[in-house]
Amino acid sequence: MTSALTGGEAVVRALAAHGVTDAFGIPGTHNLEIYRHLVPYGIRHVTPRHEQGAGYAADAYARVTGRPGVALTTTGPALLNIAAAVGQAYSDSVPLLVVSPGMPLRHPRQSNGLLHEMRSQTEALRGVAAFSHRVSSVPEVDAAVARAFTLFRTGRPRPVHIEVPLDLLESAEPSGPVRLAPPAGPPAADPAALAEAAAVLGAARSTVLVLGGGARAAAAECLALAEALGAPVVTTANGKGVVDERHPLSLGVSLHSPAVRKWLAEREVILAVGTELAESDIWGPLPAPAGTLIRVDVDPAQMYAGIPADIGLVGDARVVLGALVTACYDHDSDDADAPTDVPNDAPTGAPTDVSALRTVRDDETRARDARWVPYLRAVRGVLAEDAVVTSDSAQCCYYGALPHLPIGPTGRYLHPTGFGTLGYALPAAIGAKTAYPERQVVALSGDGGLQFSVQELATAAQLGAPLPVVVFDNGGYGEIREEMAARGDVPTAVDLPTVDLPALARAYGGHGVAVRTPGELADALATALMTPGPTLVTVPEEPSR
Repeated sequence: MTSALTGGEAVVRALAAHGVTDAFGIPGTHNLEIYRHLVPYGIRHVTPRHEQGAGYAADAYARVTGRPGVALTTTGPALLNIAAAVGQAYSDSVPLLVVSPGMPLRHPRQSNGLLHEMRSQTEALRGVAAFSHRVSSVPEVDAAVARAFTLFRTGRPRPVHIEVPLDLLESAEPSGPVRLAPPAGPPAADPAALAEAAAVLGAARSTVLVLGGGARAAAAECLALAEALGAPVVTTANGKGVVDERHPLSLGVSLHSPAVRKWLAEREVILAVGTELAESDIWGPLPAPAGTLIRVDVDPAQMYAGIPADIGLVGDARVVLGALVTACYDHDSDDADAPTDVPNDAPTGAPTDVSALRTVRDDETRARDARWVPYLRAVRGVLAEDAVVTSDSAQCCYYGALPHLPIGPTGRYLHPTGFGTLGYALPAAIGAKTAYPERQVVALSGDGGLQFSVQELATAAQLGAPLPVVVFDNGGYGEIREEMAARGDVPTAVDLPTVDLPALARAYGGHGVAVRTPGELADALATALMTPGPTLVTVPEEPSR
């Protein structure tokens, strides 16, 4: 049956048909027709105080649920405000859908000063998203949304922008039944490549697994393969916690360690799963491996990007690793005397080697990291196993929490790697808490990064759910201050005037407290997790000069 729908209703209908239940955004003059239909179609809405915050919240929602995060903006400046979040989602392979109005279909090429007019929204977003789709009719809205969800489900997930011209948003056109993205199963790797990889793994005496964010849905298979091979596990920031970081085979987030990088280069086989092996993961170039590099990725381009794969397994990580686990056990089943739980030729000294290497890794940075480690231990002691920790591009996070705050596969640590945006932690925590209101969610930030999005304390207060925000305050931009000093420069523009952040949290309708010891932090965090609304907890950190 054909009925007439406005472009705004067509957008909301298509989102609801694809299972969207939550959206983040800010209403504006040009997108009211979209907002008009959210409640009738059962889509809940969270209103951050800035579009960048809406993007980060939707990004975190997608990371913790595995479903696309949706953000709604109006035209012009609002869309550009969310561009940084789109860039972060692209860098970290997050399925983020941004929907905005655009200039009318018959808008003249010559600028005429329409509100929020800009030269080309689609060109601007095309530079940071997987694609930007400007529709030309109301029925085309279905196709655009289905195109986005097809990408999210079948390839490497990336952010997408859909633009609906202003005149189409308000105009009703005949539209048939809603069109959905076609169902698709997870892609499997080439059988010959799988057999080759299984043979190499079965013969190797020293194998290591390097796990990125693309391994997230294959946590059980990653652990089974690591244990079957007796292979240590190293992760990127996005792969943090895929294998429990307290497992005897886990080196955690350690690719930045010179000792670990040297050790990696000497392994007979490196099995890299769902990772670019990028400079932002390693904090420097990865030495060329002496042995065989096997890469598992849904993105074929990763087989020759960066360090080319010796054996490329293009497919879904869960499917590919499941096949490798089966191959490893099948290889061992020919030996009647072999144990039933692990292959008989699996290395037995790996846990001892991992423990020793962990110690070397920590010794490399012990003096630097001492300012954060006791506090992070206090945080870990309070958090539940399935807690979600959101992170900022701050020293306390990438030097502190990434290597020193252990996370297991039921928990999550969300970090803005690659693009390296500031201001991610607080709005991301709002997105995670929106997705899972019953789980503990804690934001971890520095004072500089927090102030990029500090207004989202108002959003958290409005939501009313317990949301601790732990801020290590070093009086400005500590990383840049140290880099300037290391260059022999006089630190310039990096020292920020003191802000009473707990008082600011209270002004926004939340709570705030300053602590000075790990014990005080543990107590404050435990209280904050039971107190409705945001609680900002500051930990003073001596500025490095």
